[in-house]
Amino acid sequence: MAARDLFHQAVVSALQKEGWVITHDPLAVPIGGIDLYIDLGAERLLAAEREGQRIAVEIKCFISASLVSAFHTALGQYLNYRLALEENEQQRELYLAIPHDAYKQFFLLPFTQLALERHQVNLLVFHPEREEVILWKN
Repeated sequence: MAARDLFHQAVVSALQKEGWVITHDPLAVPIGGIDLYIDLGAERLLAAEREGQRIAVEIKCFISASLVSAFHTALGQYLNYRLALEENEQQRELYLAIPHDAYKQFFLLPFTQLALERHQVNLLVFHPEREEVILWKN
């Protein structure tokens, strides 16, 4: 299992502030003879429903020298995790959690926007210092 991301606790706190309950830390998802580990599994009960909304969250800090390289890695992980969830936890929606600075600096570029749209990547943009969700983008 990989080490926790630098902003792991900030994302946990941000989700909890929005009423999410962390159910898995990490969320193990078996597929094809291996276990994949997504950083978080969370659930939020909706007032009008018996069952709540369930998500899986992969956290990335995007502080490396090459944001393009970090994006390649994150996108590959995201696609593999989504495949595993489709096979084993279809009720969970997957999100890629990224800090607000990375969103402004890299994720608003035309190339990145095209890749996110083409691969249907859901984003959770958070503020690391304030431990708040800034944007949910599907």
